Amino acid sequence: MLRLAGWSVLETGQTFVLGYALARALDDGFLAGRAGTGLAWLAVAGAGVLAGAWGTGRVYGAVAALVEPLRDHLVTRVVARGVREADDGALSKLTQQVEIARDTFAGLVMVARSFVFTAAGAVAGLLALAPPLLLVVGPPLALGVALFAATLRPLARRQEACLVADEALAARLGDVCPGLRDITAAGAEERIAADVGADIEAELRAARSLARCSVWRTAALAVGGHLPAVLLPAAAPWLLARGVTPGALVGALAYVTQSLLPALHTLVHGLGTSGARLTVVLRRLVPETAGEQPDRAGSVPDTAGPRRATPRSVVPAPPAVVPTPPPAGPALRLDGLAFAYGPGAAPVIDGLDLTLAPGAHLVVVGPSGIGKSTLTALVAGLLEPVRGAVHVYGAPVPSARAAALRVLVPQEAYVHGGTVAENLGLLRPDPVPGSELLAAADAIGLTPLLERLGGPEAPVDPAALSAGERQLIALTRAYLAYAPLVLLDEATCHLDPEAEERAERAFARRPGGTLVVVAHRISSARRAERVLVLDGPRTAYGTHRELMAGSPLYRDLVGHWGVRSHPALALGDADGVDAVAGAGFAGDGRHVVAHRPVGQVQAPGDLRDGGAPGGQG
Repeated sequence: MLRLAGWSVLETGQTFVLGYALARALDDGFLAGRAGTGLAWLAVAGAGVLAGAWGTGRVYGAVAALVEPLRDHLVTRVVARGVREADDGALSKLTQQVEIARDTFAGLVMVARSFVFTAAGAVAGLLALAPPLLLVVGPPLALGVALFAATLRPLARRQEACLVADEALAARLGDVCPGLRDITAAGAEERIAADVGADIEAELRAARSLARCSVWRTAALAVGGHLPAVLLPAAAPWLLARGVTPGALVGALAYVTQSLLPALHTLVHGLGTSGARLTVVLRRLVPETAGEQPDRAGSVPDTAGPRRATPRSVVPAPPAVVPTPPPAGPALRLDGLAFAYGPGAAPVIDGLDLTLAPGAHLVVVGPSGIGKSTLTALVAGLLEPVRGAVHVYGAPVPSARAAALRVLVPQEAYVHGGTVAENLGLLRPDPVPGSELLAAADAIGLTPLLERLGGPEAPVDPAALSAGERQLIALTRAYLAYAPLVLLDEATCHLDPEAEERAERAFARRPGGTLVVVAHRISSARRAERVLVLDGPRTAYGTHRELMAGSPLYRDLVGHWGVRSHPALALGDADGVDAVAGAGFAGDGRHVVAHRPVGQVQAPGDLRDGGAPGGQG
């Protein structure tokens, strides 16, 4: 700010020099018969313009030092919310609204700075020439600025109303355009046309209201900028009678027409339009960052800077627990749950009822495409059922309370750049104590990778990690979350059986925790208290022993797993396979996955029925 102010003084110094040198050139030079003196003063005015131009170049560097940190801060906040909340508007905010805020803020700094320093230079020049000049120029200038300031808040409200109306119309068209065929087939053209017409009328009213409010900006410019230029010639006899020289009067006109009027014009149109836009954009960005909403794991994004973890030498503490006990009652309740991927599609889940007590351990199995991942997405609130209801610890799904009580770990684990501790503490509102972090890593089986990377404060390169290593980081992150209900949607498919068992048992022993696992190995079902077998209308539920006796599909899945559970091929085999990550991550060759794109990997020992690899319910 000080650097910007210093260069601004140099830039706008020409304002003072221009009017003062012109007055001196007339009074002491040309009107006094001394042309050389007059030309010298004009040369001083020219030098002032050159110095001002040099200062202008330095001003932009100082403005950049103010603007770029704001942009970086907004980008960080928008990306954080987009990742944690799956915010539909995050892309627009990142690519358009943040850039609007950045460019508009830079413009406002330039406009406000220019007006303040130009006005100061002009006022100083008028005082230096003749104080009575201020009696003519000052009052209308102050009145014009006050009138303009009074219009800023109404203008911002109308600007926001116009933006909201535009977004509503865009959202309406986004719904209507892909469904034109269905609208025509259903005979709903008139109803849809009426709805769209109402949105168009609302935007038209908002635009007209904004235009009417803009009239006041013109009035402010006329009073503050044009009126002084009219009053000075009109008051010339009165001023000349009070000792104001002709040169001083011409200099005052130069101050008004060449400095104050352009600066006020830029302020009114720049701040009036850009300022309103900045207010609207920040109002749409800041409430989502200042008044944080719980993310999908129930945490609040940490914006206080990098998290710090305790060094490796700290003795591990007990595992993380939920700070606030969840409400009494079932941990998960499904009432007549039904879901289909389209109005004419067959239901993937139809009439499912299920109740899980707190601390339960459930494994969900079934053929590929039967609806296992769909079920976890419904419980997590990522999908909405067509019928029925989902409650997590009594909270309806979707809701902020339900989101705070569950954490979902998908098959493709997410790891971001930064340190290991930052990745592991992503779902916590505050930095995770080092002892707790190390205890969680030990419980899940992350310790060997943690030591190989260099400890909690070591940087992470996601591309350098294997799929199994990324899954271990995601599992440890979920283990550290405060959410009591954990949903593992094939979240261990890239781990060997020993590593998978260790992670699942850690979650099962997690204090106050309830575990739901979409399994890809039958060993997961053997460890669970209850197993849910999804098979369309023939869904079965019970223990492993009960299902072996009463569910033909479950017996078939168990037998299918046993047939396909074969020793791994050697590393570098001609078939093009690599070992799945094991406990030591050394490529132990016990299980293999084929080289195929992410999401199309068929893990050995899968419960699927031989369908397309990587198929998801």
